[in-house]
Amino acid sequence: MHVDLLVTDVYLYNHSYKKIMKGNVAILDGKFAYIGDKNEDTFRANRVINGQNRFMIPGLIDIHLHIESTMVTPDTFSYGLIKNGVTTVVADPHEMANVFGVRGIQEMIKMGEKCIADILFAIPSSVPATALETTGGEIDIEEIDELAKEEKVICLGEIMDYAKVLSEPNGKTNRIVKHVKNNYPHFPIEGHCPKLMDVQLSQFIYAGIDSDHTQQTVEGMEERIKMGMFIEIQEKSMTKELMDHLIEHDRSEHFCFVTDDVMPDTFVEKGHLNHLVKKAIMMGMQPEDAIYASTVTPARRMRMYDRGAIAPGKIADFILLDDLDSFKIDQVYKSGTKVYDQKEVYEQVVHPKQFPSDFYKSVQLEKLKKQDLTISAPVENGSLSSRVMMVSDGTTFTKALIAHVKVENHQLQWETSPFCLIGVFERYGKNRNKSFGLIGGDTIKGGAIASTYSHDNHNLLVVGKNREDVLLAANTIIENQGGFCVVENGKVLSLLKLPVGGILSEEPLDEIAKEMKNLRNAMESLGYKHYNPIMSFSTHSLPVSPELKITDFGLVNVNEGKVVNLFV
Repeated sequence: MHVDLLVTDVYLYNHSYKKIMKGNVAILDGKFAYIGDKNEDTFRANRVINGQNRFMIPGLIDIHLHIESTMVTPDTFSYGLIKNGVTTVVADPHEMANVFGVRGIQEMIKMGEKCIADILFAIPSSVPATALETTGGEIDIEEIDELAKEEKVICLGEIMDYAKVLSEPNGKTNRIVKHVKNNYPHFPIEGHCPKLMDVQLSQFIYAGIDSDHTQQTVEGMEERIKMGMFIEIQEKSMTKELMDHLIEHDRSEHFCFVTDDVMPDTFVEKGHLNHLVKKAIMMGMQPEDAIYASTVTPARRMRMYDRGAIAPGKIADFILLDDLDSFKIDQVYKSGTKVYDQKEVYEQVVHPKQFPSDFYKSVQLEKLKKQDLTISAPVENGSLSSRVMMVSDGTTFTKALIAHVKVENHQLQWETSPFCLIGVFERYGKNRNKSFGLIGGDTIKGGAIASTYSHDNHNLLVVGKNREDVLLAANTIIENQGGFCVVENGKVLSLLKLPVGGILSEEPLDEIAKEMKNLRNAMESLGYKHYNPIMSFSTHSLPVSPELKITDFGLVNVNEGKVVNLFV
């Protein structure tokens, strides 16, 4: 038998038995053709590689992530994926969709086609995430039908507005779910339902949504699995309690590992899905089980039956490693071709100005003035009970606090209060909305931060302790057509430019990683205390993440799904 490639003397991962077995592997036309003990005597191979008794495992598969969370373009993202052994991802481009609608998604798909890694796509289902914010684009049934024609589209992205799923049977979210169920029954429907339990969880699943990737507890995960849900475990769910539970109880068919959001500096320093696999092994999970949860079950969940295993007929995506416990990657092969070798130079080729010209002019907002930061109060003097968004390290969820804040001449004296100002300014030129609140807890204690990278609407989000610093941070972002800016005492401490839609950079991954690290350090120097201050900050405007958030419509009580007044 003639084959393209024969890899001999490897310890390969068998997914059926979840065991490592010694053998040889033949590859033909980019697919595995044979796995067993036959060698050159049986096969006429164009090329023979001695595996040197290394481990061969399938290429890793991540089925829930957002490329925009790394703030880079698809080709830069692919560059980072490949050296970390991730050969297939399913990206939900709802960030780009919130800025540019269908065009944004189509441009991401077009760029994904040029990548080495297979970048498949979910149709964003929640654009905007709620009816309580202004975005640059919107996705409804007409747009879904258009996107469903794309070959690379394989599922419906996360249903984020879980409150409306429960409260509005005939609302937009439920209309979309029903439409997809009826017209595209082969599409998995991804879910987002933090903290839902019992009757409410049953309602959510009954609507047609059967996965959840949000932060899990053992109790919540078991409730979901019991009801037939598939669980996608990201790093923040990998607590000792939950991992010990997975190790003790066989739930292997009901979960996989996903990254969801990976910051560029974390990407460079720790890796991608391979980091979660390595962490699971360090926490006591058998390597065979960790591999299963990052290859077999994610492929099955997304009905990608052509990959995820080393077996005849499957796409020949695989990794060679010297040791499973350390999970240090030696080589990566995509469709039977070597695409990464840790002993060889691996350089990124940068492609500037890949997007249409208007993608670099998305911030339609005039510079802010001092009077733009005034919060009018309904009393002339005294104090008012005010809602305060409280930030906590360890979670992107916030709490609501009621506190008394001084009022003078009908103006809330936020600068002299114990809290910072938080504000959102609509930046698409649609309505010029702006809203304000107060923020405290583990956030900054001085200076200011401004960004157009604010989930999921990506309006201009500001947090600051004084007007001058807020104005400098905000106007610097407006001048640069998007990004992150940290200011203290009238000086810019960090500026990360994101000129593509205000959310992406075309700089090399290593360069963005350095700038991100500087940004993180600058935020922490102002007193921000959080395991991921950038993600914490950018989700202040995410009105589907409990408990109190803010959009250009105002403060949002997430659990009730409605706008509430700053003053109680």
